[in-house]
Amino acid sequence: MTVLSGTSINEQSAAIGKSLNDPGWLAELRAHAAEMAVALPLPNSYAERPWKYFDLARVDFPSYIPLGEGSTTVTAPAGITAGTFAASPAVVEKKLAQSVPVNRSKLTALHYAFLSGGIVVEVPANTEGTEPVRITRDYQVAEASLATPHTLVVTGANSRVSIIEDFSSSEADLLVLPVVELVPGPGSEIRYTVIHRWGENTKVFSEQRTITTQDSAVNSLAVAIGGSVVKSHMEASLEGRGSASELLGLAYGYGNQHLDFYTLQDHIGPDTRSDLMFKAALDDESRSVYYGLTRVGLGAKNADANQENRNLLLSATAKADSDPVLEILTYDVIRASHGATAGPVDQDQLFYLEARAIPKEEAERLLVQAFLGQVLDRIPDRGLRDEIAGILGLNSEDVEV
Repeated sequence: MTVLSGTSINEQSAAIGKSLNDPGWLAELRAHAAEMAVALPLPNSYAERPWKYFDLARVDFPSYIPLGEGSTTVTAPAGITAGTFAASPAVVEKKLAQSVPVNRSKLTALHYAFLSGGIVVEVPANTEGTEPVRITRDYQVAEASLATPHTLVVTGANSRVSIIEDFSSSEADLLVLPVVELVPGPGSEIRYTVIHRWGENTKVFSEQRTITTQDSAVNSLAVAIGGSVVKSHMEASLEGRGSASELLGLAYGYGNQHLDFYTLQDHIGPDTRSDLMFKAALDDESRSVYYGLTRVGLGAKNADANQENRNLLLSATAKADSDPVLEILTYDVIRASHGATAGPVDQDQLFYLEARAIPKEEAERLLVQAFLGQVLDRIPDRGLRDEIAGILGLNSEDVEV
């Protein structure tokens, strides 16, 4: 059985839709996606800059069998609707595949063709969640499987919501193609956190995209601690006047992990703001890749943009590739800046700590805490900050500034 054979894609896609009782409009979208999955080529590492450091030919797509939904739980505070697509069918029909379209790539076409495990979060206007919405997804598989989770967040005007999505899996071979669509209403704020703590044989290729409205704000944090390959594309199209995007990333690599982030902060409307900070600490033979593009369009007057990528190499065999890019098409900007670094632990700092009777291993841990703490300190929710520090093996009290 294969997910790249035309006949198999069409038949399996239709069978999944039937088992999930797709409404007519979703069956049509799924059928169109199956056609696109056959017609579109795989992203090319030689021709497409975001794929320069990972060749999809390394992935044996024909070996993966569509899995289905996996184990998913959703909890939400009062006033916020969160659950399967059946929880908000009208919203899903209107907004699904609008931010991340079917034909974006062969991978997104495969996602929609085999779509299963869709979750929608709907926040009414003028509503503020008292607690975060928590989505927990766990995939315990015994054979090579394909998972295609979808998260759709739609907020009304002047609302506030925080979502935490936590992924985990078994040690078996798993291919995951997640899509996240964040759709903020005017004046609303979405805080979205994704935690990647996959099993060691999981490969993840995710798409996340936001299209802002006037005065809306999206704050996104990606934490990567597990998986064989985690490649995440995160985009913000800042169309609404006065809208803002903050993208944060934390990665802790070990073994032979490949942790790969492509970001786009696309300033389209006037008076928009974007800020980005991605940090990776890398041990053993792990590798991080960062390619970030900040684009300021002709109509994006008074744009304020910043992006920063920092990498800490904890072994002589770890590797980091960093490529922040600015593309500015108008002269009328407040700021457009970028920076990147990659280097080992500062030996003077290490000596300073060891000279005070701190063992080398503990001294290195403290330096990693300080390095990653700059991102952790930007998480306003103390409970979430402590949780992520624990996942990374850090003590959040030690990293506060």
